Amino acid sequence: MSMSSSSSPPPLPQSPPFRPSRPEAQGSRDQFLREQIERAEAAVSAKRFHEAAGICQDVLEVERDYPPALALLGGIIGHRGDLARGIGLIERAIRKDRNVAAWFSNLSGLYRMQYRIEEAVLAAREAVRLAPHSARYLITLGKALIDQGNRDEAIVAFLLALAREPANAEAHLAIGQILLARGEWRPGWLEYEWRNHLEQAKGMLPPMTAPAWNGMRLPTGRLLLVGDQGYGDTLQFCRFIPLAAERCQEVVLGCSPELLPLLRNIPGVASCHSTWGEIPPHAVYCLLSSLPGLFDVQEDSITARIPYLSPDPADQELWAARLAREPNGRGLRIGLAWAGRPQHPNDRRRSLPLAELAPLAGLERLSFVSLQKVIPTQDRPALKGTLPELIDLTQHLTDFAQTAALIANLDLVLTVDTAVAHLAGALGKPVWVMLSEPADWRWMLNRTDSPWYPTMRLFRQPRPGAWAPVVAEVAKALAALPR
Repeated sequence: MSMSSSSSPPPLPQSPPFRPSRPEAQGSRDQFLREQIERAEAAVSAKRFHEAAGICQDVLEVERDYPPALALLGGIIGHRGDLARGIGLIERAIRKDRNVAAWFSNLSGLYRMQYRIEEAVLAAREAVRLAPHSARYLITLGKALIDQGNRDEAIVAFLLALAREPANAEAHLAIGQILLARGEWRPGWLEYEWRNHLEQAKGMLPPMTAPAWNGMRLPTGRLLLVGDQGYGDTLQFCRFIPLAAERCQEVVLGCSPELLPLLRNIPGVASCHSTWGEIPPHAVYCLLSSLPGLFDVQEDSITARIPYLSPDPADQELWAARLAREPNGRGLRIGLAWAGRPQHPNDRRRSLPLAELAPLAGLERLSFVSLQKVIPTQDRPALKGTLPELIDLTQHLTDFAQTAALIANLDLVLTVDTAVAHLAGALGKPVWVMLSEPADWRWMLNRTDSPWYPTMRLFRQPRPGAWAPVVAEVAKALAALPR
């Protein structure tokens, strides 16, 4: 229920070069360099990354191998996407000075993004060795250990972080996600609530005029439910709305405008709103993602009939007519989504480069129907060469109700871990999900099925970054489908 905007970054600032009055003025030179790094670090703290990069570049004009400038610039460049250059700069800094824990921690994060997992673990361990009392570096180690598949030791690292910072939301949430993935639901839901204390969660909600709901019965009160995370989370947890409605006189729902046309027809929803100003007075509120914890949901008690969402019959007929007019619509219709929203913090891992899907193009008596509303820029040149007969009617997908109506006319949905997977599962449509490793907690561990969606089949990477084996397995399974 919020809006965001972005703009092109400003050009790098040009700082005047430092010219000490005398060559021997080393003290002035060192002081200048330290002051410039302090400026750059302050700019990073304020998220003025372009400015910080410019300051580091100015420093390196004065002192070519100044380690703090190399390390800081490497971190900025790496997180902008140039991993190789970013890693190279931090490694140069470390060769000059091996005693800065933060540089090893940042290097570990970039190694993880390159799927250099063993190196990421080693770098994180070195950060912890240098600064054993830092919760931050223990969390970095825990993340690398999860990538390595070592969740037991990761929990130890996160618990040590909490011994140092008991209210560290990142460590609590990481433990909760491991527990939920393992099927330890009750303690997992408790720790999962810490997501609301993350830095990125601050300011998500306006000042609320009612207390948080604790699950109690309110026979004379109105409950506001808020779709608090991504589209997929809302689609997954909206199944619990009827259960909440049984306990309250009235339920109103706040969600994004793209979801509103689909969710407003859920049984128990009195009204649905996409702006805060529309929401009526209410006695209590609750985040949708908190409902499973409040209801003590366990694997054997995920209460929802499947399907628990359904498209409008008129829309479904309209999409049937559109598909019937497509000359490439032969054989089984397979809906396809290969990338999620780029704003998602894990999008780089969960989204599949389109070129990886080339093995699917030669399969006979199958027609692929795009569910990819926005085609990533880097995939556009490969589109025609990878899936030349892809049916693309996405200009008509104005909201999730329309996407649901299209999916209702398909035989199968093939997708990465994005909202389309949840929508297809909620509609009771056969859906195959291609998962990165490590997968999100909700897909649990080492399973090919999901307790959340009985019509779902999971295809998992054997190791982080390895999409080719997943696509090969999917291609084999598609070829075996009865026509």
